[in-house]
Amino acid sequence: MSESIIQRLRAGQLVRVMHFTGLSSPKLIEVAGIVGNFHGVWIDQEHSAVPHAQLELMLMACRAVGLDAFARVPPTDYATIMRPMEAGCSGVMIAQVRTLAEVQQAVGWAKYPPQGVRGMFGNTVEADYGDVEMSRHVVSANRERWVAIQIETIEAVEIVDRIAAVEGVDHLFVGPADLSVTLGVPGDFLHPKCVAALERVAAAAKRAGKSWGVLSKDAEHARRCRELGCQLFSVFGDIECVRVGLQALEARFADIMD
Repeated sequence: MSESIIQRLRAGQLVRVMHFTGLSSPKLIEVAGIVGNFHGVWIDQEHSAVPHAQLELMLMACRAVGLDAFARVPPTDYATIMRPMEAGCSGVMIAQVRTLAEVQQAVGWAKYPPQGVRGMFGNTVEADYGDVEMSRHVVSANRERWVAIQIETIEAVEIVDRIAAVEGVDHLFVGPADLSVTLGVPGDFLHPKCVAALERVAAAAKRAGKSWGVLSKDAEHARRCRELGCQLFSVFGDIECVRVGLQALEARFADIMD
């Protein structure tokens, strides 16, 4: 792996990632790393049933093919946010945020003192299994282990400026599906209400000097987000790749599919 996701974002560069949910496996990550054109992946621990042991195997596969990785997690508890980083994730993305207190608590769980309350355990891949001197590991982890906050609720949109301004929040990520549902226009990602929310996120990120990203389902939506300054794009998912591939094969062999 050359540059990490957060290094590319801080340098103002574009980042392409693939998301893994229902078909999460080391083998599929290996395929994505060899065949895909990605800078990294994110592994869903909000909607999928990926346990910690499987996450560790998937992250080993990421390292083997040079892909950076982060995990999406709910803002429920300390271990849920901290453990993916110990396993080798470069960051965590906090889903379903509705209050500033949730943001501040999540950042605290992700950072070592004095920035947070994360507990020390050096026998992990994150600290080269104890080979990194502790004081150096604390500084490095607090700088390089990044925190993204999903903006996918009306409540989060309303306080997005305050979220972006929180020290330790590195990135904002728009979840368009949940955002469209909470705005009362399910699936209409380019509805004026959704575009207005995107514009608020983009403006808040710019004022705070932070990057932002999005999960885009179509090229038009991705282009609009790019026009607004979006840097990180998640446009492929594991199940979507299989579904689209099967549909393409059906069309290719239409003569024998009837």
